Amino acid sequence: MTTLAFKRNDRPTVGIELELGILDARTMALSNSFAALAEKLQAEGNPAFKPELKQSVMEINTDVCDTIDAAAVDLRGKLVAVEQAADSLELALWWGGSHPFSRWRDQLTTPTERYELLVELLQELAQRLVTFGLHVHVGVDSGDKAVMICDRILRHLPVLLALSTSSPYWENRRTGLQSYRSKVMEGLPTAGLPPLMRNWSEYVWLVNHMVDTGFINSMRELWWDVRPHYRFGTVEVRVCDMPGNLDDVLALSALVQSLVQALSDEIDEGTYQHDCHPMMVRQNKWRAARYGIEAMLVDNYTFEVQSVPLALNQLLEKLGPTAEQLGCAERLEQCRRMAAGPSWAQRQIAAIDNGTSPADLVRELSAAARVS
Repeated sequence: MTTLAFKRNDRPTVGIELELGILDARTMALSNSFAALAEKLQAEGNPAFKPELKQSVMEINTDVCDTIDAAAVDLRGKLVAVEQAADSLELALWWGGSHPFSRWRDQLTTPTERYELLVELLQELAQRLVTFGLHVHVGVDSGDKAVMICDRILRHLPVLLALSTSSPYWENRRTGLQSYRSKVMEGLPTAGLPPLMRNWSEYVWLVNHMVDTGFINSMRELWWDVRPHYRFGTVEVRVCDMPGNLDDVLALSALVQSLVQALSDEIDEGTYQHDCHPMMVRQNKWRAARYGIEAMLVDNYTFEVQSVPLALNQLLEKLGPTAEQLGCAERLEQCRRMAAGPSWAQRQIAAIDNGTSPADLVRELSAAARVS
């Protein structure tokens, strides 16, 4: 059995990962141009600009930051560099959970041993992963606490998904969902909601068991909606679609940082763990994926049905003091505006319904998302 040593963080550091689509600036279709864009950026081996499974995706990562404001400065600078490199190559960037009309069959796999093995193992389930998400890491001080936070944060994931929904279209058809991306991800055998785990030892046993039996090659193939990350010493929240601009990315990241820190403080204070049935979380996640910010979610304590704005407001009231301490309270006000709508999924649907072509929709939203 391999020992997984959790890298302790003494403060709630934050790291943000953006998965952005690479577009042909003329057609607005996805373009298999990661290598050309990375070469223009001189980004070979740079962890800030990473390839993904498909060559039409670029992952842009912050450094480890102490505050959301610091992460904003970090991301803005990197996005400016990527936008300038993309402009010189007649490329653009797509901010959304799925591309409205490009076909997954046209997207080429990144030629690395890891990705080729994944495609061999998962077949079409891997080939269809032309999706784009927002991942937020928050530092915590022990592996046991990371596992406990992953358990306690489950009930809040549907609200995060609802706020971020931006993938109503798939291969030029309206899916009827606000987050089709979340359903594509759930096609993987190790994605979606994580299992309930009691402590770090149980998590380590689970990872080792799955590696030793050949089910996964490493913990990187546990694509859960939230997971402990032992090498970074973080809780990584992965449930969100990619929002349509940087401001909304930062708002959701502030919400995640505040939520993880508040749960960490509760654990230190000895709070009682209220049981939340996994089926209730699954039910709420489905509603969030189906209806987005118009979903009616079941309260995990009272079992009453409530709107996303109400559920968010109740959560933000609890997180207010924590957000003040972290210096991100103003960012959480943007979450309230997001809950009031329209969401990015709703904006896409309204534009298409009003006669905008899919290519023009992508062109308009790509241009609006620019930071330079």
